[in-house]
Amino acid sequence: MKSLFWVLVLFGLAVAVALGARHNEGYVLFVLAPYRAEISLNLFIVAVALLFFAIYGVLRGLALTFSLPRRVREYRQRRQRDKAALVFQDALRFLFEGRFGQALKRAGEAHAAGTAPGLSALVAARAAQRMREPEKLHDWLARARSDDPRSEAATLMLEAEMMNEERQFDLALAALARLQGRQGRHIAALRLELRARQGTGDWDGVLRLARQLAKRDALPVEAVREIRTQAHLANIARRAADQAQLISYLRALPAEERRPRVVLAAAQALAALAAADEAQKLIEATLGESADDWLPELAAIYGQLDGGDQTARIARAEEWLLGHPDDAGLLLALGRMCIRQRLWGKAQSYLEASLSVAETQAAHLELARLCDQLERPDEANRHYRAATAC
Repeated sequence: MKSLFWVLVLFGLAVAVALGARHNEGYVLFVLAPYRAEISLNLFIVAVALLFFAIYGVLRGLALTFSLPRRVREYRQRRQRDKAALVFQDALRFLFEGRFGQALKRAGEAHAAGTAPGLSALVAARAAQRMREPEKLHDWLARARSDDPRSEAATLMLEAEMMNEERQFDLALAALARLQGRQGRHIAALRLELRARQGTGDWDGVLRLARQLAKRDALPVEAVREIRTQAHLANIARRAADQAQLISYLRALPAEERRPRVVLAAAQALAALAAADEAQKLIEATLGESADDWLPELAAIYGQLDGGDQTARIARAEEWLLGHPDDAGLLLALGRMCIRQRLWGKAQSYLEASLSVAETQAAHLELARLCDQLERPDEANRHYRAATAC
């Protein structure tokens, strides 16, 4: 449609020129003594136009002729750039395909051609790392830093990631520290730092980073829970020999991070340190929250706690028994606490109830000791034999 419009315009102009020329009776007179030349104005206009186009054609031809070497040179450079770009694309493709030797070769060619030198060096570094060639790895990382200052952050990120994979966690943290000093930390950097701090055993740092990533929804909820659980378990094990440090750590533990395994490890550590009161508070706070948080192992530890108000503990355990009447561990714990209070009849009934639910060596041994105290050797021997059979 557009072409048809211009054709009509040109035809209209041609008609206008023809009509104008028919009614134009002007002439042009050239005088160069002793000569005189007279031509029509229409012919003069046509001649001037033809001369203009002729001069333009000559000048254009000369310009194209003299610019030919430059255009050939630009064409060759453009071809080289296009070829180098294809080589760089091949390097990336080979890297993702796992063909690291070819990736390293193509990345070296792209780097030599000057195509994205920083990124080409990073691709070559990654390929060298996958091929376990540390000398080439460090050489390409150095080139990436020097060739393109814009790739410094990418170089540090790649270096940290590779150091994590090589389990050189201190070097990974050093690279991330340099990155933080230049550009701060983003989510990907925080994830790398989390992995590095797990490797170095900096569990306080792991907890701090896990909480930051959880706030940003940067990790799945289950992954955050597991990471925090592992960190708390390691910190509890580290403080298991110092009662004051352990109690201080547990008191500062947020309620949402008191996962079952964490509470169990804490209760076991407190019981081993004879911190019965702290263990009692922790177990009662955990088992009393909801039926979903019930841990039979905690009930067993509760029954092993010495000292304190055993009568109050028995009353609390009997409250739990209402909700868990078939828990063999809780029945065993009640039996042990009743033995400490010299409530022989209740102790025997609880221990026998525990055996009726699950026959365990611990319950048989407790009944055997109880029968010894009550001077019933035949029953004691029977339970000792049953304990050895479990």
